[in-house]
Amino acid sequence: MGKHWADETADRLVEQGGDVVISTGISPSGPIHIGNMREVVTADAVYRALKGLGLKPKFYYIADDFDNLRRVYPFLDPGVYEQHVGRPLSRIPGPAGDGRSYADHFLDPFLTSLDTLGIDTELVRLHQLYESGRMTPMIKLALENRDRVAEIIDQMAGRETPDHWSPFTPICNSCGRLTGTRVTGFDSPGETVAYTCGCGDEGEVSMNGGGKLVWRVDWPAKWRVLGVIFEPFGKDHATRGGSYATGERICREIFGHPAPMPLVYEWIRLGGVGDMSSSKGNVVTISEMLEILPPEVLRYLVIRRAPKKTISFDPGMPLLNLINDFDDTEAAGTDERSYQLSALGSVPAVGVPFKHVVTVVQIAGARGDEAVIDILRRGGYDVENEEGIRGRAAYARRWLETYAPETVKFSVQPTLPDAAKDLPAEAVKALGLLAERLEPDLDAEQIHAMLYETAEAAGAQPKVVFRALYLALLGKERGPRAGWFLSTLDTGFLKQRLGEASGQ
Repeated sequence: MGKHWADETADRLVEQGGDVVISTGISPSGPIHIGNMREVVTADAVYRALKGLGLKPKFYYIADDFDNLRRVYPFLDPGVYEQHVGRPLSRIPGPAGDGRSYADHFLDPFLTSLDTLGIDTELVRLHQLYESGRMTPMIKLALENRDRVAEIIDQMAGRETPDHWSPFTPICNSCGRLTGTRVTGFDSPGETVAYTCGCGDEGEVSMNGGGKLVWRVDWPAKWRVLGVIFEPFGKDHATRGGSYATGERICREIFGHPAPMPLVYEWIRLGGVGDMSSSKGNVVTISEMLEILPPEVLRYLVIRRAPKKTISFDPGMPLLNLINDFDDTEAAGTDERSYQLSALGSVPAVGVPFKHVVTVVQIAGARGDEAVIDILRRGGYDVENEEGIRGRAAYARRWLETYAPETVKFSVQPTLPDAAKDLPAEAVKALGLLAERLEPDLDAEQIHAMLYETAEAAGAQPKVVFRALYLALLGKERGPRAGWFLSTLDTGFLKQRLGEASGQ
């Protein structure tokens, strides 16, 4: 097996020489979902690989809160937000009405999630980068070389920019929008830009926060200002003549800085929905996933797949398999490097398959974690890491409440279910015999053998007996492995319930 993709990338960056500066980011225009997470986790995996080589890389996360609200998204109140379309996200109120900006409303839970995921970045708020004046030299270069910038964009994008086009977009002093203004002149020494606006206003703005560069110029300007030499980004930016190819030329030819080494990644697709989109509303947010998925497993979702491969994510049964895969890696050392780059701290192994935890918490029911640990102990599992088991039990319960399919849900019914009151005669006989034969402290294998012996004695097919057993206890035709399941329940309760089902 070859090197892990993160280590290969780190090696290439080391070969380039010099300080390593990594950048990634997002425009917080809506809920930040796990599809957005691929970029920052990909960057973090390379960051960790570099640190493992003894380097001290910088890692910036750029929140493009200076982007404008493009339209009233389905999750917004049109009566409130129609008036804010075109205004910077950092300068309009958030949906919660709690005093935070629109950008911070969506950014804050994401930043909390980054902490939970163990991702240590230096946050750069784009409106502050502009207001600080650090972007101003790039604005001057872009305006002074307007024709050359337009020529590069025309050549790369295969289109012709209009005569009034400018690489800089002022924010109107009157309506506060970026979308209706046109540049009519600029004063480099004075660091001001003159404009007119579709709302009827005209005036001047400062280059220090009075507007921003258009995307294809803004991106390479940030590379130059922050000294970025590595950045992962989605395949939409990697198309021929797209944002990266254009930015590479602008960065080199206008700003005098080499473009960062790229790492293009595919999307995370949500099972049954497709590519996630905040504007369309088909998302699962990172904070939601961290309620049901350990952070190291969410990292593993991304890190175990090479960036060029699409990740399919389904929070139903495939999520259960994902956690089991991680636990198997933890126990058996398969795909060890992905596990190392995903792990957080030195938490000892839980040692219990997550699928089994899901079953046990349902058997334990209202009895809680103590019953979970007791059931696992009696089942032969090492329960030394009680804290880890309690944590996994909590994730299991939340998964059962949110995304688990009905086929895996069950609960031991407090009274005999109606479905068990009309069983075949041979099944009734088998349950009666089983009630008579059950004794305390029988293990799973002994009970399993007893089930088959009882079925034979009653003249019933084993599958008929198993079905009757589950109906009597769960009200469903299927359930956990029968021998083990019965071994976890109180013998007195079992004898009473099975006796009731058999008419004894």
